[in-house]
Amino acid sequence: MHIPDGYLSPQTCAVGYVIAVPAWAVAVRRVQRVVRNRHVPTLAVLAAVSFLVMMFNIPIPDGTTAHAIGATVIAVLLGPWAAVLAVSVALGFQALLFGDGGVLAFGFNCANMAVLAPFVGYGVYRLIAGRSGLTAPRRAFAAAAGGYAGINAAALAAAIEFGLQPELFHNAAGAPLYAPYHLDQTIPAMMLAHLTIAGIAEGILTGGVVAYLQRANVPLLRVNHAGVAAPGEKPAVSRRFRPLHVALGAVAVMAVLTPLGLLAPGGAFGEDAPEDLDLHEYGLSAVPSGLNKYNGFWHHALFNGYDFTSDAHPTIGYLVSAVVGIAIVGAAIFLITMAVRWVAGRRGASRTTAPGEAGS
Repeated sequence: MHIPDGYLSPQTCAVGYVIAVPAWAVAVRRVQRVVRNRHVPTLAVLAAVSFLVMMFNIPIPDGTTAHAIGATVIAVLLGPWAAVLAVSVALGFQALLFGDGGVLAFGFNCANMAVLAPFVGYGVYRLIAGRSGLTAPRRAFAAAAGGYAGINAAALAAAIEFGLQPELFHNAAGAPLYAPYHLDQTIPAMMLAHLTIAGIAEGILTGGVVAYLQRANVPLLRVNHAGVAAPGEKPAVSRRFRPLHVALGAVAVMAVLTPLGLLAPGGAFGEDAPEDLDLHEYGLSAVPSGLNKYNGFWHHALFNGYDFTSDAHPTIGYLVSAVVGIAIVGAAIFLITMAVRWVAGRRGASRTTAPGEAGS
């Protein structure tokens, strides 16, 4: 679902940023209302989880692959605006450092996976969960359904963005300038992968985390559910297995397992390099000129394709990329949230002192 550069026209990419930039601005303001200092590590861990699950390529029956996002679980635990921030940071470093998703297309990648997915997922979760108790099984099911709906909404949006390109941008002879796929190709390809495989993975991830926290750390669930009843609420788990420690352990295990993503044959739909396109399948005699021009727009990825060994040791490349990604994404989230809180604190202090200064 990571759209590379060249598949969307520059005009389309600009629209993606028009959608994403205001969302980032609001997210930075809103996240301070939910994420207090003691929840910053939680958001950092969840952002790292989002980064990692997007490295796991899941094989699809038609020969392509897909992946989960982890957006809805962040929305359920800390609110959809926190998810906007966390997933956007993960996507940003994937594009810049690992060449996964384009820099020009970053706006629409975020609009799809960091904005649409968590808000749709959270909306479905709230609709199904209703007024049920915080520890009710219905909550975990609602989270799973929300995760499934959110990722499929993002997949449908990406399919439409791909499929509109040859209709809107073509030369005088009708040949596409950017993505060569039409809507009757993009929608079936994207939705098959996500309705059958990736959506289920996203649902299991989201519902599983909520079900675990219902037994292990109800106070963390309460962060974004202040007014929801929780009969028999207990204060987390024993000192031996604190939820944050469990989360860090899970992240470590996921990092070690990321090379499993290399076992998936084929690549994701719409992420082929121009030279790998089957031109005959799309009735083309040459690679679309715009695709060929912009596909290499960003060529400074240090771990391009989650590798730095020129495919000599892909497993080592994947492992190192996972560790580097975790460290950078987690640190970036921590610094951003602390900076937001510092600025908010400064503004609050200036408002408090202003009346006294005026009367002196």
